[in-house]
Amino acid sequence: MAMIKIPTIEQLLKENEKHYCKENKEACVKMISVANLPTRFGKFKIVAFYNNYDKKEHAAIIKGNVCSKDNVYLRVHSECLTGDAFGSLRCDCRDQLEDSLKLLRKMKRGVLLYLRQEGRGIGLINKIKAYQLQDNGYDTIEANKALGFKPDERDYAIAAHMIRSLKIKSIKLISNNPNKIKDLKKHGIKISGRIPIIAIPNKYNKFYLETKKKKAGHLLDKNTEQIF
Repeated sequence: MAMIKIPTIEQLLKENEKHYCKENKEACVKMISVANLPTRFGKFKIVAFYNNYDKKEHAAIIKGNVCSKDNVYLRVHSECLTGDAFGSLRCDCRDQLEDSLKLLRKMKRGVLLYLRQEGRGIGLINKIKAYQLQDNGYDTIEANKALGFKPDERDYAIAAHMIRSLKIKSIKLISNNPNKIKDLKKHGIKISGRIPIIAIPNKYNKFYLETKKKKAGHLLDKNTEQIF
């Protein structure tokens, strides 16, 4: 029986160049470049993406060859400048980012998609405005609504297209957010399991985490894998 040849990320990069749709009204991503990325969490590859939908640059951090694979451990992580870069204790974003990379380091293959949708999609300036409201007693959901936004403005069409661009067949999603699961499935991604990623609360983000659990339905009780 003939061996099935599994493409590499570099080969997909050339293929993607041919099929990218510049004028598509729906989200369509383009793989721009790929490079090695040694980090304090392990050795990865990084793929830079551009798209015709939000005009932003997104990235995939990749461990091993994920092309044409099932059950790939995958984290969809939304940019959080204050947490990821500055170590803010108001949220659990940096904990989830680092814990995901540590988990992927142990895996044969896995992906972290880093999406440029700061502040659950409202942007940095509005996020700081929301922080100001929270300083005055609002919770994170109330603050977003007071600014005229939905509790969560994110859309995962870009993430779904990135996953398809990498030729991943199915994923085990590293997430506590049931809405992320629903949205990815809506965009055609096959999810075979969920891996919770539970951060230890601190005095600054305890109320924030309780709000995510009570009002946004985040699954913050158990740190055990769930199979769908």
